[in-house]
Amino acid sequence: MAAQRTQTLVLIGHGMVGHRLLEALAERGALVDPEVPGGPGWRVTVLAEEDVPAYDRVHLSSVFTGTAPDQLGLSTPEFLAGHGIDLRLGDPAEHLDTAARTVTTTSGTVVPYDALVLATGSYPFVPPIPGADATGCFTYRTLYDVDALTSYAERACTGVVVGGGLLGLEAAGALRTLGLTTHVVEFAPRLMPLQVDDGGAAALRATIESMGVAVHTGVGAAEVETDTEGRACLLRLSDGRRLPADVVVFSAGVRPRDRLAREAGLAVGDRGGVAVDERCRTTDPYVYAIGECAQTSDGRVYGLVAPGYRMAEAVADQLAGAGATVFTGADTSTRLKLLGADVASFGDPFADGRDGGPRTTEIVFSDGREGVYKKLLLGPEGQLLGGILVGDAAAYGSLVPHAGRRLPGPPEAFLLPAGAAGAEPPGAGALPDDAVVCSCHNVTKGAVAGAIAEHGLTDIGGVKRCTEAGTGCGGCVNTLQAVLDAAGVRRRKGLCEHFPELSRPELYELVRTEHIRSYTELAERYGSGGAGCTVCKPVVANVLGTLAPELGLGHVLDGEQAALQDSNDLFLANLQKDGTYSVVPRVPGGEITAEQLIALGEVARDHGLYSKITGGQRIDLFGARKEELPAVWRRLIAAGFESGQAYGKSLRTVKSCVGSRFCRFGQGDSVRLAIDLELRYRGLRAPHKIKGGVSGCLRECAEARGKDIGVIATAGGWNLYVCGNGGTDPRHADLLASDLSAAELFALIDRFLMYYVRTGERLERTSAWLERIGGGTGHLREVLIEDSLGICAELEAQMDRHVAAYRDEWRAVLDDPAALARFEPHVAGVEFLEPGRGRAALLADGTEAALFRDGDGEVYAVGNRDPFSGADVIANGIMGSRDGVPVVASPLHKQEFDLRTGVCLDDPAVSLPVLPVPGPALPARP
Repeated sequence: MAAQRTQTLVLIGHGMVGHRLLEALAERGALVDPEVPGGPGWRVTVLAEEDVPAYDRVHLSSVFTGTAPDQLGLSTPEFLAGHGIDLRLGDPAEHLDTAARTVTTTSGTVVPYDALVLATGSYPFVPPIPGADATGCFTYRTLYDVDALTSYAERACTGVVVGGGLLGLEAAGALRTLGLTTHVVEFAPRLMPLQVDDGGAAALRATIESMGVAVHTGVGAAEVETDTEGRACLLRLSDGRRLPADVVVFSAGVRPRDRLAREAGLAVGDRGGVAVDERCRTTDPYVYAIGECAQTSDGRVYGLVAPGYRMAEAVADQLAGAGATVFTGADTSTRLKLLGADVASFGDPFADGRDGGPRTTEIVFSDGREGVYKKLLLGPEGQLLGGILVGDAAAYGSLVPHAGRRLPGPPEAFLLPAGAAGAEPPGAGALPDDAVVCSCHNVTKGAVAGAIAEHGLTDIGGVKRCTEAGTGCGGCVNTLQAVLDAAGVRRRKGLCEHFPELSRPELYELVRTEHIRSYTELAERYGSGGAGCTVCKPVVANVLGTLAPELGLGHVLDGEQAALQDSNDLFLANLQKDGTYSVVPRVPGGEITAEQLIALGEVARDHGLYSKITGGQRIDLFGARKEELPAVWRRLIAAGFESGQAYGKSLRTVKSCVGSRFCRFGQGDSVRLAIDLELRYRGLRAPHKIKGGVSGCLRECAEARGKDIGVIATAGGWNLYVCGNGGTDPRHADLLASDLSAAELFALIDRFLMYYVRTGERLERTSAWLERIGGGTGHLREVLIEDSLGICAELEAQMDRHVAAYRDEWRAVLDDPAALARFEPHVAGVEFLEPGRGRAALLADGTEAALFRDGDGEVYAVGNRDPFSGADVIANGIMGSRDGVPVVASPLHKQEFDLRTGVCLDDPAVSLPVLPVPGPALPARP
């Protein structure tokens, strides 16, 4: 069905699967060239219901934790324009006439077609119970749903999710993130009934309930009860219980959106879904259906994105004329992080040999203390039929490619905890070339190995660019690395191309022992050439900041150091998605006076800043322009505040409960200790951010065991826990020492932090550092308590020098006219440019340019607007080089642009405008 002339393809729906079809057609050269009118190929019209282009619905929940909606975008204007695609947003198809081959939209527009693809997806099923349409009831499928739920939750206290499957648990995580007391109601007797068995569900439930989410299984929703204003207030369950419910989220499954096909007379399945053959063609030869709206030739409707992508490729082959790809079924393996719990299933984990099926053998590992459950199901010939992993899914990438085959080693090698005897699964060399290593994009090990050999790939990023493997759910990344290792690709230990043989700890030791005082000196002596990059420059800036007392250096923005800093450190504030900054003053231990609260409110009011209380017991002020920052700081300093260093890889906060001051259970003054800890370690730059917590008793209200440094009061003193963290991969801290006096506690923390600073890798949290260095807390006790390396006194002395040299970074800028000049919105002339650092400038025609001067004096001018975010921030990015090309990296998401041509090296379809370099005299700011 290849288009030998220009033909019209109508795509109904612009979700993930619909957009994958467009990409697949472009990859096959099947779309028209807009520069060749009337040329061969498909001219595509896309009819989209939503008013935004395709976005990554798989990661929709990340919007609740700060991801900007535009960061989820899958399409770009350049892609659409470059392939002549007419995307019509907010005007969905209303009627399909297969006889006339036309589609009528809700606006009344009639669009003819030569071929049509239905990619309408699915809609959420809402149980037909009284009150389901009340104010406060939501579904969870789109960006609009997220926005509406977020807004409504601001005035809610309790939320209930109806449905305990994949989307239901994601929704529960969203409600918890929004600060609501959260319940999950699941009609089945266990959570995630389609993915995990009873053992896996029990482990998952224990983990979720430990996070404060109430779980109700084996019971359904019977009625949403409302208050006098028609708002949801209670959810009545089928067993008669009533749950408080200011918000109700229905996530009880989905149904195929097949109305257009039904009304057009196309065949649909008994339980819904447009019936298609193995080429995804409907009962009309000119109409195809893909994704969640289709019932495929194996009689199933697939609700995962990976099968939808396979269908899109099958249709793209048909439309391009090749016709080789068919879809007869797909792997439904999935791996997710749900409420902090790693959950994965693959193959058929429920085959049990009953009803005449083959005899099966279960291999199970369970650790109730850690919430870990793993099961492999083997067939009569030892072949891997499927598996379930809850709490620890690290083996997922290694197991999935073996589904349907005999494992190349004993099953326990894949199940036992890392480090246990026998826990050594075979490497990628044991995989056959036809094993699928990335089920999202159906990429085999052989394809990955071939790309490595053909293109000389050396890292995961290269594999992703060449094969698309790893760009879906990401569950196969470890396997991709194993294929790289098996191909003999040496893992580069160095930071980047400019320091290819030196790790961060090695750079730290060189700077410390050889008294190197600048990036230039370090690069000349130990670098490989080039102008640096977004990796090595901030790392060296961080090391110099840590060792400043030893090296006799001053402020982090003095001289050349300013050119090394990322945007946050350069302006001592946190860059936000719109190019403004947030300001976080230090509030040690969370203790604050009424006068300081008033001062914060007045600053927020006078500067029009959004204010929010953070999880670290501080107040964040959002929306300050760069040029406003010094004025905001002056007022905060006058009120007794200082920089909270929320922008740096340094100590953030030490959280505390009220402890023995007020709490009837308190055994220690947690507030005083938290204040003392925060004031001692403030300003300490480290490989990654550091957080602390102090609880006044074992009730642990400050969540100290989720911190890098956690302290808990006991009857005998203080217990010290280390290397915990929250976030996407939470880890409880380990007990390092018990019943310490305050003096012993501070000495041990001094040693711990300085040892981490010396030996941590770039962007390595203490939890990952502990796992990498080996030996666990036993090793730390040997080094930090028993002094096995003889460095304890040296570590303590270094911390003492840091404490003595501390100076508030905000105040230091206010006292330095040269540093203050960097906060002006526009540079006065090119003669004021610092080597390696950009500045914004207004050109004569009013265009805002980003100007850069390299070390040889060459000046570059490009547009200041970041094409990915729309924020005017390019001038604040780090200037450097990549493979000898002068580049600037966007400070928002680090895409690099060639300063000579403006082309984005990470996405050549995107570019910055290259502007004329102005003379010394620039226009004054209007």
